[in-house]
Amino acid sequence: MLEHFKVPSDIAVKVPVDKLRVATEAVFRKCGVPDKEAKLGADVLMFADQHGIDTHGVSNMLRSYVSGYNSGLLNPDPVFSIVKETASTALVDGGGGLGLMTTPKAMEIAIEKAKESGSGIVSIRNSGHLGAAGYHAMMAVESDMIGWCMTAGGKSMIPTFGAEAQLGTNPIAFAAPADKEPAFMFDAAMTSIAGNKIGLANRLGRPLGAGWVANEDGTPNMEGGAASSFAANSLRAQLPLGSTRELGSHKGYGLGVMVDILCGQLSFAPGFATLDLSRRAHFVAAYSVDAFGSVAEFKRNMDGMLKGLRETKPMPGHDRVYYAGLPEYEEAIKRNKYGVPLHPEVIDWFRSISAEFEIPFDLV
Repeated sequence: MLEHFKVPSDIAVKVPVDKLRVATEAVFRKCGVPDKEAKLGADVLMFADQHGIDTHGVSNMLRSYVSGYNSGLLNPDPVFSIVKETASTALVDGGGGLGLMTTPKAMEIAIEKAKESGSGIVSIRNSGHLGAAGYHAMMAVESDMIGWCMTAGGKSMIPTFGAEAQLGTNPIAFAAPADKEPAFMFDAAMTSIAGNKIGLANRLGRPLGAGWVANEDGTPNMEGGAASSFAANSLRAQLPLGSTRELGSHKGYGLGVMVDILCGQLSFAPGFATLDLSRRAHFVAAYSVDAFGSVAEFKRNMDGMLKGLRETKPMPGHDRVYYAGLPEYEEAIKRNKYGVPLHPEVIDWFRSISAEFEIPFDLV
């Protein structure tokens, strides 16, 4: 994650991962989530916080989940069901539950199908926010498979040449195993920045960069500016990846539409035919490396490619070159040792919700 969005070290409160996990599980349980599901939801959030994906960790997301449960928008104890399936595909219904818990179950189905058929593809409807898409893609890596995860819904992205938001940020995650090198894990929104980064910038009092959002008439804002007024706007106006047509915004826009199709149209989820604001759906897939050839050879080849990428000669002003997944791997090592750096405002929220829910507060 860009330094622009990180909590400054002089104000960051570092919380041990285990303590943060316990507190998060307790909050879920107080919302009516069964114990096993609370542990799974906390695991997805901890994945984000451990790996430096702060946009999708407890800082930004947990309070919105609590709001969803309290308002009845989310079902704390949903019935997960398979609507239709073949040997390699499935359509599942999440029962109105949170995607943090329903999407891993869908990926488990995809992995089992991939073991038998070589590939497993699952589309998911009636399921809330799924957290960091990379978590679900990485589940396949643990079984020596390539994993995909996508999620669509809401209105954040303005189509190229458009003057109003029509698509979500529509992230795509892709993960592939290696041997000695950390796994490749790409997880990114199809907008110039992830929507939750706006919340981080607002909390930190930092401006938005050029090419991240649109002006009121839809034209790309290439000057940047304060995040506060934009963060408060429920109908965001984010630019597609690429920012302008000349820089390739049609590519981010096109990829965003692809995500809507695979997640929403393929799951026959309500609202996707009309681009309804409340629509949401997901998509996961697993490809078995063994179905194509030797797993050991594949992972050795991945090591060679990834090592070659990270040993690329760096440009002036930079010490090294990364590949997707390497910074997150290294950040997880640091945070598991020293704790997750949280903004004091987030600590205050935990203290407040702990008092409201009558659960112990033990983060600091």
